[in-house]
Amino acid sequence: MEESVYLSQDAVGLAQLIKRKEVDAKEVLEAAIDRIEKTNQGLNAVIRTRYEKARAEAEQINLDQQPFAGVPVLLKDISQAVKDEPLASGSKLLQGNLAREDSYFTATLREAGFLILGHTNVPEFGLKNITEPELYGPARNPWNPGHSPGGSSGGGAAAVASGMVPVAGGNDGGGSIRIPASFTSLIGLKPTRGRTPVGPGRGRQWQGAAVDFVLTRTVRDSAALLDVLQTFQPEAAFQTPLFSGSYLQEIERSGVKKYRIAFSVESPVGTPVSREAKQAVYETAKWLETQGHEVEEAENGVDGRRLMENYYLMNCGEMAAEMIDLEKAMGRLLTEKDMEIVSWVLYQAGKNVTAAEYARSLAEWDTAAAQMAEFHQTYDLFMTPATAFSAPKIGELTQTWEEREKLLRVTDLPKEKQQALVYEMFEPSLTFSPFTQLANLTGQPAVSVPVHLTADGLPIGVQLIAPKGNEHWLFDVSCAIEQSELWVGTQENLNF
Repeated sequence: MEESVYLSQDAVGLAQLIKRKEVDAKEVLEAAIDRIEKTNQGLNAVIRTRYEKARAEAEQINLDQQPFAGVPVLLKDISQAVKDEPLASGSKLLQGNLAREDSYFTATLREAGFLILGHTNVPEFGLKNITEPELYGPARNPWNPGHSPGGSSGGGAAAVASGMVPVAGGNDGGGSIRIPASFTSLIGLKPTRGRTPVGPGRGRQWQGAAVDFVLTRTVRDSAALLDVLQTFQPEAAFQTPLFSGSYLQEIERSGVKKYRIAFSVESPVGTPVSREAKQAVYETAKWLETQGHEVEEAENGVDGRRLMENYYLMNCGEMAAEMIDLEKAMGRLLTEKDMEIVSWVLYQAGKNVTAAEYARSLAEWDTAAAQMAEFHQTYDLFMTPATAFSAPKIGELTQTWEEREKLLRVTDLPKEKQQALVYEMFEPSLTFSPFTQLANLTGQPAVSVPVHLTADGLPIGVQLIAPKGNEHWLFDVSCAIEQSELWVGTQENLNF
């Protein structure tokens, strides 16, 4: 299969070619492998491959029963387990960990016919909006390798944006799909809480803040993948009613419904927002008005600073629980040498979070969800920049030696000051991405759509947030934008 043909097709297109027997699945697989081998050295997006196993699995696909039979995919090196394959979560503590079984997310993709080629780079434990783990080194942005593709699904974003695969797995606990989508000019959907598979062994991820899905180059791929991945999972802590129709068929009727859309360009935590990010929203708002939508500037009333304080408290509690489990499994206490500084600070602060504080914090998530539900009584959709700036340079958000020394003193602080230190630790990265966490804590679906290039030639997306269960509204508007002059697609002919 010619590389130009492979790069010209999204996942739906490749599936159609294979089903019509215009190309063989093995040809497509080899084209994907060739593209990974050609481009990954410059991007460090893929940290582990399983080519021979994928070749063997290509012999077992069923063209009649599997909608994506023979389509190559990469998974994220956290939560998206493949049986008997390593799953390190970007951490040296887990680099020898082998998955005992496929995750439900992975199994669902297999059932749809996808061929899994390997795992992509992630920050340690998925805790950052950049992908620069000490274990594997930084992933790089195909638009400019001196910049980050974002995080935590940065390796997957770099892989899709560079044409290695049409689709890559991601998960989003605070923007980890939408942030890299904004930085690399992709479609990045975070579905409604409870929409896609979790586990096995866990009925929730980050108390429902984290959701697994994919990064794609086209709206129809995201729609088709949600058709495949939406689930009713009895053991999961959170459920959402199944969408009764087909998301893929729904976008064929795009542009009929007219929406009431609110927008804001102000950071919810008071940090700066670049002129380019604001311009992306203003231009999109103006275009939406020309299409007959009601668009106006409005704030949602949620206390963004308080929301982030609650988000970080959850991060602390979850990291402490994970580290305590690892200590039991390893039979020893962990030290700061076992993990990166961000993980260590969250672990130490999390050990001092009380059950009452954690419960009160989660209750504030519900308050924000109620505020957004009321907001959506007036407005169908809420639009913001997906990120406040384009992608940071590699190393720009890495702590300096002095900052690291200050953070190591976390154990000397009272717990109130520990939480303040956590906020201070994340504030430089939060400045780049203050808009995405809202949808994680309220459980709403949200999408980053590629609409803008900065003067430096780097992408920025706009984010659309819908009421729970209304991903089809996001696909509707995203599909219309995809067909407009606003759209900034990926450069399939990037020379890496």
